[in-house]
Amino acid sequence: MKTIRFFRHQLFIPILLQVVLQLASPIPAHSFDWVPTDEEIKKYRQSWNPLSHGPVLLQSVDTQPKGQLSIREFLFSQIGESSFGNHLSFATDSKNGPVHLYQVSPSVNASYGLTNHIELGAAVSMNSFWATQNGQSTSSTGFGDTSLIMKYRPIIQDPESWRPSVTHYTQLVLPTSRWADAEKPPGGFTPLGRLPTTRFGEYGLTQGLMTRKILQPFRISAAVFYTYAVPGENGGKNTYTGDVVNTRLIFEHILNDKTGFGYNIEVSTLHGLTWRADGHDINAGQRNGFTIIGVEPALQWNFSQNWLVAVGCLFTVAGQNATNSIYPNLSVFWMWDKSGKITMR
Repeated sequence: MKTIRFFRHQLFIPILLQVVLQLASPIPAHSFDWVPTDEEIKKYRQSWNPLSHGPVLLQSVDTQPKGQLSIREFLFSQIGESSFGNHLSFATDSKNGPVHLYQVSPSVNASYGLTNHIELGAAVSMNSFWATQNGQSTSSTGFGDTSLIMKYRPIIQDPESWRPSVTHYTQLVLPTSRWADAEKPPGGFTPLGRLPTTRFGEYGLTQGLMTRKILQPFRISAAVFYTYAVPGENGGKNTYTGDVVNTRLIFEHILNDKTGFGYNIEVSTLHGLTWRADGHDINAGQRNGFTIIGVEPALQWNFSQNWLVAVGCLFTVAGQNATNSIYPNLSVFWMWDKSGKITMR
């Protein structure tokens, strides 16, 4: 087992370096392999894709056009009063758990189209929770974690074929909650449906692949994310928690092109692994791993071409070694472009 972990660690570092080098030095625009041509972008921009909010639990797969800015106010909340056992089971089989958690996490996310192929973003957050653990009550409000995000789209979808958009996603999480001495919610659970997927107060690096295909009047998106948490510290000892895999599958049906009104069905899964990419043994967190599966129905519509809104509620449908929670959420986009006309991503 140690040999396998060592080999896996040796593979992880060069793969990560290769991804970083490719993102830092994208191949010039005449190359089809890594950068879509101007003709492909124009063809995509002229296809059916009405302005609308898009998915709630996944940032848009396609990137912002060059020079376009969005600021997103996102209110994510959690209500959890029961827990799953050691076996994967439906929500109806969950039991009253030792932790009851009520949490509200507002955040502000900004993203900017650096080029037609690269989008840069950042997110800051707050966190408030009220909880009971084994009969003891606690509550706290404080600064949340901060994320730095980069999206790179090497392939843009072709309206006349089955080729989808493909985007590489990188997210670095800074534990600003820990730096600000914010109290951690009890239980050490990772919320379903939220990016970043690190536990509260951890450094984390997320790498992901996202894809989307538009088939009027539908948009279908999918994504997979792998999150590596940097070793922590507790009582003078290093702590190692398991890596996390997060997946998304989203179906959008736009009912009104002018107002962007439509509904979403968003499936989200979260899997806590029993190993780490760096090969260290896990000595903290949920050592036996965990699984959560949820479904969110959501509605989206536009107040104007600059203000886009969506509201939904994520329901846990099955889980293992995790809390059974529901996650009401509200998202509002403000879009800006110096031309005065917003282009849908």
